[in-house]
Amino acid sequence: MRCAWLEPGGAPYLASLRMNQASDWESFIEACKYSNIPGENMIWADIHGDIGWQAVGIAPVRKNFSGLVPVPGDGRFEWEGYLPILEKPNALNPKQGYFATANQNVTPKDYTNWDAIGFSWADPFRGDRIEEVLSEKKIFDIEDMRLLQVDEVSVPAKIITKFNHEMKLSGKYAEVLDLLKDWDHKLTSNSIPASIYNEWENQIKVLAKELFIPEIVKDYISNIQLKKIIDWLENPETRFKENPIQERIAFLEKSFTRAIDSLTKKVGADPTKWHYGQTLLKHVTIKHPLGESSNSETREFLNVGPLPRGGNAYTVGSTGSDYEQSSGASFRIIVPVGDWDKTIGTNSPGQSGNPKSNFYKNLFKPWAENTYFPVYFSKDLILLNTVEKVFLIPKSE
Repeated sequence: MRCAWLEPGGAPYLASLRMNQASDWESFIEACKYSNIPGENMIWADIHGDIGWQAVGIAPVRKNFSGLVPVPGDGRFEWEGYLPILEKPNALNPKQGYFATANQNVTPKDYTNWDAIGFSWADPFRGDRIEEVLSEKKIFDIEDMRLLQVDEVSVPAKIITKFNHEMKLSGKYAEVLDLLKDWDHKLTSNSIPASIYNEWENQIKVLAKELFIPEIVKDYISNIQLKKIIDWLENPETRFKENPIQERIAFLEKSFTRAIDSLTKKVGADPTKWHYGQTLLKHVTIKHPLGESSNSETREFLNVGPLPRGGNAYTVGSTGSDYEQSSGASFRIIVPVGDWDKTIGTNSPGQSGNPKSNFYKNLFKPWAENTYFPVYFSKDLILLNTVEKVFLIPKSE
């Protein structure tokens, strides 16, 4: 095994200093040449209307093996150097007028250097939703972009719930399934259908692991990507062999009843109390490392939250797959290029690391509620909105 990010010159993010000084596309991609770590999507936009994208990150070239598993160190499986960063996928002014990256596979189909490309990406659903919204019209304003960044529409929910009519449930399970009938597929906080669907999605993944991952490798393969499971549901003959349609129905029914039993155990038998966003179902708490090892008074002083959240790991506004959010964007920004003082952003929990400061957690609630604040660029507006200045003066000998 070998580790590319230990190579000399691999200082993470240091190339950003060059990018910050870029004045055009050419100087931007020149700066990208030095961005060896981590692998990311770098984007460009300028006042002339040019937009660009460059994939960065150190990429070893493997001519005769995939890199997915360790190989014998006998010389047969050596790297053939590194792919130059500017030969990684990129685009300048794409014909659709936009491009979208959400950790999904954005490698063009006609790309040739596949011996230096990885094999695993995030599920495509967030990218699919962004594409769906951006293709609806040509002109978007700042509020459109804000709504897209925090969008809670679930593409998997649109697909999975179209099979609801096939399921033959009875009693409470049929009654709960009926609550999804006119649902808008949005995982908004306070939504009861969102809780039902989200737990069902979780149980679908659990059941797929039980049924389709061989016992011998369960210790090494922890889950199956939801995209793969949905492909099987849409094309049941590729996975369910004896009676594909009936086996698909049985799979969905079993996972759904498990989900309802799980929700009942978590929050009680009354579905009217199953609203998404409550502490037991979907929330966010930012825990200070010292807060978890101290008394309750100190813990309350240091920790921030809980507050309700919507979305999940597959919505554009990603909040992760767990009920207590542990991943997703803490920082977002929307920049109207050229009109810099109209930039808005959101961040969490605050700008100060001092728990006694008014700015320790003042951004947490707006962030959790998907609201944004001005991010001023001009010096006059910055000074006009400055609350305090901190001077760090070296002590003389």
